[in-house]
Amino acid sequence: MLSLEIDIENAWPTDIDWADLAEAALEAACTVAPELANPRLSASLLFTSDAEVHLLNREWRAKDKPTNVLSFPMFARADLLALPHEGAPEMLGDLALAAETCAREAREKDVSLEHHAAHLVIHGLLHLAGHDHERGEVEAEEMEALERKALAKMGIGDPYA
Repeated sequence: MLSLEIDIENAWPTDIDWADLAEAALEAACTVAPELANPRLSASLLFTSDAEVHLLNREWRAKDKPTNVLSFPMFARADLLALPHEGAPEMLGDLALAAETCAREAREKDVSLEHHAAHLVIHGLLHLAGHDHERGEVEAEEMEALERKALAKMGIGDPYA
């Protein structure tokens, strides 16, 4: 299975084991996107602040604002699907979650921060796997269906209901 390199900055509450949550989200994501189970793959996941995500979003996406999760894939979907399970390690990409935005969205949705963060980790991993809700309604619906299935594996309800 893909290995996650996880870094958790001080902006995130300390009463939740974010690394365990991320690993559980990865396991759930692998059930709906088996290409993530390739043992050659690794990804980085940064639990950080809105300020850091804002900087990354401005520098790499030319969007001058924070967002809940950023995904920086290093593979096209076709290349990922064709990647054999044997061979040298490969970096799938990077994810960054913004603490303040995630907390605000969780409050607005009346869900726990833990459940919302799990959703965003799965969402980000699916982006790294080449899924993209911004390419049209059909792909958005397909990606949301994968997210629902993965979250259900974790006992988390439909975030789009």
